[in-house]
Amino acid sequence: MSVKTVSDVAVVGGGPAGSFATLNLVRHGASVTVFEEHGEIGVPCHCAGHLSIKGLKTLGLWPLPKGIVENTFRAASFFSPNGRQFTVRFPSPVTCVVNRSLFDKHIAEMAEAAGAEYRLDARVESLIMENDLVKGVVVNQDGKVETERAKIVVDAEGISPRLLKQTVLASMNRRMVANGVEAEVENVRDVELDAVEVFLGTDYAPGLYAWLIPKRDGTAKVGLGASRGNPIELLQRFMHKHPVASRQLAKVLVLRKSFHPVTLGGSIAQAYCGGFLAVGDVASQVKPTTGGGVVLGLTCARIAADVVGEALATNDFSSRSLSMYQKRCAGFLGFDMRVMLRIRRMFNSLSDSQLDDLIAFGARFGVDKVLSRVGDIDLQGRALLRVLPSVRTMAALSYFLWLCACANP
Repeated sequence: MSVKTVSDVAVVGGGPAGSFATLNLVRHGASVTVFEEHGEIGVPCHCAGHLSIKGLKTLGLWPLPKGIVENTFRAASFFSPNGRQFTVRFPSPVTCVVNRSLFDKHIAEMAEAAGAEYRLDARVESLIMENDLVKGVVVNQDGKVETERAKIVVDAEGISPRLLKQTVLASMNRRMVANGVEAEVENVRDVELDAVEVFLGTDYAPGLYAWLIPKRDGTAKVGLGASRGNPIELLQRFMHKHPVASRQLAKVLVLRKSFHPVTLGGSIAQAYCGGFLAVGDVASQVKPTTGGGVVLGLTCARIAADVVGEALATNDFSSRSLSMYQKRCAGFLGFDMRVMLRIRRMFNSLSDSQLDDLIAFGARFGVDKVLSRVGDIDLQGRALLRVLPSVRTMAALSYFLWLCACANP
């Protein structure tokens, strides 16, 4: 097994978080090598790609190149288990759906153009540990195993924490992981092209929700996340039994399916140790309310790049030096993550009949008018604080808390 120094930083994983960390690291003057176990960036696809436009703008990624954005949305409709509807409409588009494969490739291409090296079909087997510091990775590429030394390793391997488990760090809460399945379909009927649809109910998606995301070309993304049960069977039940979705999807043709677990337990307690940082799904930097993690992961990846840049400048890769990563991530999303986790647990406590009542209450009391003034769907704790002074919001929140109390006497 050969040994060589690969670069300043070894990044494990060429998904959005890994590539965005890489892009920002190169901008800090670091030499970076990305190890991606698959033969093509963005393949296989791991999520629906429903992203906030505001989040992308904040990251400097909006507008995206032509062909990546499949649709934009100015409305979201929420359906209860028995088909009651609650719709929030915004004055302008607030979210988009992207082709995740092309989106991932776009960020990787920017990083590569900036000077990063990408090695595909390169599976990182293990970390190199010396005196409580991570000093590089052991890589298997085309059957050839090499020891690649680096000053810092950034772990962006996705939801499977193989490398994280080799450190002293605790991984995500496995009890708060939902299994996701999504189908690309055509021949969908009776959908609004500028609205995403969310379907609640334990019969169809226990522990999360089901979704229908229309695309401009007439196809749609239909899927769900579930904390229990067989996701394939649940998707079939949803498509054929839900009082609203079954009419929309009665004649669809399924073009392809994909599967992906979703972590809903909030950020891991510590995402750093000597010579090592974890970003994205492996650090559970994902919204517990929705399961969306791209924008949060990208933001934390940029924070990671800033901290690594500072560590390279001082030649200090100790756990104490890299602890700034945790502090800055906590300052960015700590409050919102705690609020979203509490909301997720409260939603999980509600029965289907209580979800029916909650949707009906929101529609009857005009809560949609208040929510339509909220443009931030990523930092939901802060967004909730902004709308709390509204009488309608307070009434809806009080009703929600009362339902949760009834569910947990």
